[in-house]
Amino acid sequence: MANANEDRETESRKGDAQPALQSVLDALGRLKFGAIQLTVHEGKLVQVDVTERQRFSN
Repeated sequence: MANANEDRETESRKGDAQPALQSVLDALGRLKFGAIQLTVHEGKLVQVDVTERQRFSN
């Protein structure tokens, strides 16, 4: 069973995750070909790297 401190920490992370999650969703929405790399420190998303590929038909 989780204690009260763990519950508060979990709720805090949920609030912090909203802008980060939106950033990931935005990247997914505009990316046609490429990769999205997430960097996590101490259980928190701290960086989103987007590498876009451009494909040309020959």
